[in-house]
Amino acid sequence: MEIKNFAELKDRVGHERKKTVAVACAHDEHTLEAVLKAHEEGILNYYLIGYKDEIIHKAKALGFEVRKEWIIEGVSEEECAGTAVCLVNENKADFIQKGLMQTSALLKAVVNKESGIGKGVPMSHIALLDIPGYHKIMGVTDGGMILYPDLEMKKAIIRNAVDIFWKAGYEKPKVAAMCAVEVVNPKMPETVDARALKKMSEEGMFGECYVEGPISMDIAVNRKAAQIKKCDSQVAGDVDILMMPDIDTGNIMVKALLEFAGAKMAGLVTGAKAPIALNSRSASFEEKYYSLMACSLMAG
Repeated sequence: MEIKNFAELKDRVGHERKKTVAVACAHDEHTLEAVLKAHEEGILNYYLIGYKDEIIHKAKALGFEVRKEWIIEGVSEEECAGTAVCLVNENKADFIQKGLMQTSALLKAVVNKESGIGKGVPMSHIALLDIPGYHKIMGVTDGGMILYPDLEMKKAIIRNAVDIFWKAGYEKPKVAAMCAVEVVNPKMPETVDARALKKMSEEGMFGECYVEGPISMDIAVNRKAAQIKKCDSQVAGDVDILMMPDIDTGNIMVKALLEFAGAKMAGLVTGAKAPIALNSRSASFEEKYYSLMACSLMAG
């Protein structure tokens, strides 16, 4: 069954095998609150890596008792990141949560050729959004990791995003290769890439999914707009995944929906041996909590 919103996501994860998260630099209130609440609800177990005394103190201030044997001392971002990656490699953790640290420090440990958890394929970020004005969860990618993807990188972004939606119960995820217009214009390279990606999809390169492109925002999310513009597509008005042409449009799109449309977000990186809950250091408890749910769904 397709997961349509975050309440259904939480319910699905709550009925699956309990996963374990390795939290790098866990001495952060919002991160601790999200992890410990999920643990209290019986959804996941944890390893907390960081300043041990500070983790215990902040957890108590939040009203939680922490299992001391599940805390691992870490005195630097690099050490915390390396320990989290090691726990995944040793099959002691199913995924990683970024705490109070720079994203670059965590990803450096993840992609390390000797000790990392890369699979030799590109990793990408996806924001899963629960939007009050839309009828199901929407994915926006990539607004957090790959700056200006070429055609090869866009293929990897689609594969990573589609994999998430397959695991969320979508038999044929609907992907929109987003552009400002819905026609190919040689002066707009993103439209050329979008048409190429659609053709690849029709040839079965991405498995069970639809890719439409080039396609504009109004057609992707509004059936009436699609009818007026005479766009006959499986994706039109019912899109699951918005694949953005670059990090700027992806990032601005997500933040606009969060600020002006009341959207809720889960952010994660896929393409490695384990998913990574990757949020801004200023992200809310709620965003980190739902990111844990999304990673729990993807892990294993």
